[in-house]
Amino acid sequence: MAPRVSLLTAINAESHIHLVVGSNSLAAARCGQSLATGASPVLLAPESAELHYSVQRRVDDGEVKWVKEAFEETHLFTLGREEINHVVDAVFVTSGSRGHDLADLERQGARISSLCKRNRIPVNVVDAPQLCSFSILSTYTDGPLQIGVTTNGRGCKLASRIRREIAASLPQNLGSACLRLGEVRSRIQEEDHLQHLVQADSGESDDSVDQPATFNSLVTEADLDAAKNRRMRWLSQICEYWPLKRLAAITEDDVSTILKSYETFRSPELVGKSSPTSQPRGKGRIILAGSGPGHPDLLTRATFKAIQSADLILADKLVPSGVMDLIPRRTPVQIARKFPGNADAAQNELQEMAIAGVREGKTVLRLKQGDPYIYGRGGEEVEYFRNNGLGDRVVVLPGVTSALSAPLFANIPSTQRDVADQVLICTGTGKKGKPPVPPEYTPTRTVVFLMALHRIARLVRELTEYLETETPSKEGEASSGRILWPWNTPCAVIERASCPDQRVIRTTLDKVVEAIEQEGSRPPGLLVVGRACEFLNKPEKGASWKVEDGFTGLDIMDSIDLSAA
Repeated sequence: MAPRVSLLTAINAESHIHLVVGSNSLAAARCGQSLATGASPVLLAPESAELHYSVQRRVDDGEVKWVKEAFEETHLFTLGREEINHVVDAVFVTSGSRGHDLADLERQGARISSLCKRNRIPVNVVDAPQLCSFSILSTYTDGPLQIGVTTNGRGCKLASRIRREIAASLPQNLGSACLRLGEVRSRIQEEDHLQHLVQADSGESDDSVDQPATFNSLVTEADLDAAKNRRMRWLSQICEYWPLKRLAAITEDDVSTILKSYETFRSPELVGKSSPTSQPRGKGRIILAGSGPGHPDLLTRATFKAIQSADLILADKLVPSGVMDLIPRRTPVQIARKFPGNADAAQNELQEMAIAGVREGKTVLRLKQGDPYIYGRGGEEVEYFRNNGLGDRVVVLPGVTSALSAPLFANIPSTQRDVADQVLICTGTGKKGKPPVPPEYTPTRTVVFLMALHRIARLVRELTEYLETETPSKEGEASSGRILWPWNTPCAVIERASCPDQRVIRTTLDKVVEAIEQEGSRPPGLLVVGRACEFLNKPEKGASWKVEDGFTGLDIMDSIDLSAA
């Protein structure tokens, strides 16, 4: 049985009263932590106690109130705020003053813990996790950004080490970016009068879990709130898909661009004063390249060279952050403002930018996820550039498509002798959200559905039930001849394939909707259906689904010196 974990919360402790029992250095630290949250610490220690110098200074400065008494039960109900009948908001028990032996301290901690738990007062007792109703996280703070780490009593030093490692991996100024993006969110809400839509704001009402399955749901023209929601959805997508380095470097100009989104299709900070009649400085070109499924090591060498040499990069929002990190800092980058319901507008915007860049003599890289010609709209873009007289300046570079690599990274052989002799790649969402014709069931077929998770419930119904336009025959088949998929068909949801936070949910068609609703969504993702899903991954008896987190598929490559080959 997996060990139980804590429910991590962020508490607004402003104006709370924290009772700190003790007088040593830890008591001083607890007083400091309490003050940092806006609470008022009350130090409880006998008058004869020797205060740590830092807590003594806080007492002398009036920041900490010192009640010069030994602990009594009445202190829990007399030292707190008037509005809650003088009950203290939380209790911190540190080691006591000198002169107390260890047994006395243990008895005192156990007594205080028992009293607090009986009266539902949060309590923390040092070095006694069994006596605590809450624990203190090892915390990294950068402005409004806080990251906490706990080992649930297994070792505070280890938690501190992990916290330092996480903090060291983060880009600088991320806290400032949180402030800016928070201001943008507030301004958008005010300007668009979205107060009544806050809970429908891209599923952001609870950020303790993965994105809901509706995060990328389609926005149709019939949706009366679509226009109001555009900028808020775009802001949500920025927070989800932009690389952290770019988020940390967000500027006031970027904020202005976000606030002005969808007023125009052109991005003046990148296109400048160029126009179709501008005189070219040289012969520009467009490189249309696939960035692969996620891991930067899966780029082709040709695409890597294009990233390093491009004058302007126009990237789709789902291009992985590991690939985006390879872009030189000097290179201007524009990320597509795509979310469901705005795909065509965002596509037109990038295509116009590409044409303007080429006519300025620039090498423009259109960087796409996966492979440009596998549901990447690559063919449409090539046709568009041809129609604008630039067909001879377009180069298309292939990429590793997630349709074939994601199953591999999830340990699913898409073809397997005696199990699957064919692979079908489908889209779960057709043009303008119209559902495509569902494929019929073939026992030896593996089907990969891209862009399907946001409408997973309807897709499962389409696979397992007849459409309204279909009529079953006496033999159990539709008049069209389509054979339905059995409800117990194995399937797998694969999200962020080859990225560090890759996740695989293994289940069956009758349970996949419930699994996604309960586990949340971690886009981008795809659905694999067929018997091949279980060939190397036998289901656990009695389990409706199994979740596997993390990706280590290329770790072995780190030990190989390719330069010596």
